[in-house]
Amino acid sequence: MELTGVEGVMGFFDVFFRPDLEEQSEKSEIIDAANLLQIGEFQLLQLAYKQWYGEELPAEGVDTLFSAYMLRQHVPVWARHYARSVLQQHSYGRIDINDPSYHRYDRDYVTHVPQGVRRFCLASLWCGLVIFGGVALAALVSQDGVSLLPPYFDRSEVAPPTGVNPDAD
Repeated sequence: MELTGVEGVMGFFDVFFRPDLEEQSEKSEIIDAANLLQIGEFQLLQLAYKQWYGEELPAEGVDTLFSAYMLRQHVPVWARHYARSVLQQHSYGRIDINDPSYHRYDRDYVTHVPQGVRRFCLASLWCGLVIFGGVALAALVSQDGVSLLPPYFDRSEVAPPTGVNPDAD
C-alpha cells in the first residue's frame, strides 16, 4: 500500500505521534539495522545503495528516495536486503559498529587513536625534556651568567646594586 499526497503526510504524522505504528511497517528492519550501527536511517539507505549499485547515491535521487521512504513508507529492495544482511551478520557476531565504513556519511563520527593517551603523555614528556635540557644546557654554557632564562646577561653587563661592594665576592 503506497500512499501519496495528503495520505502520505498524514501517515508521517500518525507515526510521528504514535511511534509504535512504525514497528509493524516495512521500515522496521531498516530502523533496527540503523539503530544497531548507531547511524541514521537515511545513512543506512546511502550505504545500501552504495553496496547494491557500487556507486554513490546520485544527488538527483536523494529527494526522490527520501520522500518515498519517509512519506510513503516505500522501502527499496536493495535497502531491505542490506538491512537483513547487517542484522544477520550481527546475529553471528561479525559486526563491528565502530568500523568507519559504516560511518562514512556521519560527519559527527570521531575515531579514537589507539593508545592515544599514552602517546600524548610520551609526546608531552619528550617536549618537556627538550625544553628542560635546553635551559640546563644554556645555564652550563653561560658560566658567569646572572639569569637562568633568556635574556642571558653576564655579571660584567649588569651594574651592581647600590650599596653593595662588587669586589666582596
